[in-house]
Amino acid sequence: MTVIVTDKGFEPAPAREIVALADLTDQTAVDLVSTDDPEGLAGRLGQLTLIRVAFPAFSDGRAFTIARRLRTMGYTGQLLALGPVIADQYAMLRRVGFDGAEIPDEIAARQPAEQWQFRAADWDRHNYQARLRA
Repeated sequence: MTVIVTDKGFEPAPAREIVALADLTDQTAVDLVSTDDPEGLAGRLGQLTLIRVAFPAFSDGRAFTIARRLRTMGYTGQLLALGPVIADQYAMLRRVGFDGAEIPDEIAARQPAEQWQFRAADWDRHNYQARLRA
């Protein structure tokens, strides 16, 4: 089982049909792995309502880049980090464009919703890139 983490806290992940990029035809939800090129979704972003980008490990940051690229390409649907991310990464997840994370139950048990919400409270306040652009 997995848990969805958003700024509002935890909620159980709903059952839904999500396919890999290679299997995408007319579905509205897709999973990307850290080696997928988001350009493979060009022209399809408008039909997608959910994209999950997998983190193979909390120390692998390639999914951050994929999320930023998807938002730059114009994706406006739900974008979730998938896998073993930790609460300390939540602010960065939000800054690059993720709407939240779908984490394993084991991580949710070790890092309860309160820890995630603490990081969610001001995720956009300490964004040095926004301060540099101002």
